[in-house]
Formats: sequence, structure tokens, C-alpha cells
Amino acid sequence: MRKTKSSMGKINADQIRKLRDKTGAPVMRVKKILEEFKGDEKKAEKVLMKEGFEKATKRADRATDQGVIETYVHHSKKTASVVELFSETDFVARNELFVELAHNLALQVASMGAKSVKELEKQDFVKNPKKKIKDLVKEVIAKTGENIRIGRIFHVKLGKK
Repeated sequence: MRKTKSSMGKINADQIRKLRDKTGAPVMRVKKILEEFKGDEKKAEKVLMKEGFEKATKRADRATDQGVIETYVHHSKKTASVVELFSETDFVARNELFVELAHNLALQVASMGAKSVKELEKQDFVKNPKKKIKDLVKEVIAKTGENIRIGRIFHVKLGKK
């Protein structure tokens, strides 16, 4: 394992890889921020996530005409959802992060029954209530480098109109 020495502590390749995977930030940027915070991963992650969210905001006007439609049927077979999720390119639409986001959004709609995208984006994520849905989307935008947008959502419950 190659280690890089900062002025006060040691930064190792595992720390860099771990933070890169979490934030999607470039390796050299992760290394630099870790060095600035003397190896404090939590502080470095906060800065890198903030930078990623700022980049996501700049991408908001980019066209999104690729994507997927994801469905989720609750195990009771009495609740289901459909979510359209758009990206800029088909390449990102096939990306594991994007596919996982689409699945999580469909699960969210089935679980929480959002009636609109705005309502959905404001909800706490059912798998991690510390995160809002809009932040979940921004994280994937930061990691993929493309604009991502939630399209139409549908929630169906047996016997309800």
C-alpha cells in the first residue's frame, strides 16, 4: 500500500479510494482535501459532497432525454409504483449508480405514496432518513457528472383511485 505523507499525518490509498467512492470526486482532489484536513475523513467528505452538490446545480439546465422507467411492486402485491428517471446520455442510464437510484426512487414512491415529484424530493429517504430524496439525486449527479431528473411518478394501491 502506497502512503502519502501530509504535513501532520499520513494519508493512505484506502482513505482516498473510500472517499472517492462515496463522493465521486477526482482522486487528486480527494487527496488534496484529505491533506488539508490532516486525514479527517468526515470533514473531507463534507467538503467534497458540498462541491459535488454545487456542480450538480450548475448542470441543472442540461437536456435530459435518456433514462429508464423503473417499477416496484410491494411484496403484498397491493401497492406498486412507476418512476421515470432521466439522464443526459444512455451511457449513464445504464450505469449501476443510476439504476440503483431509479430502484430506490420506485421503492420510495411505493412506500411513501408521493403524488408529485416536488413532494417526493422533499421526503426523507426510507432507507436513510438522514437524507432527503433531492440529496440522493444530487449525489448521483455529482458522481456521474451528468444532469439527472425525475420525470413522472405513479403510485397505485389496490382498490384506490
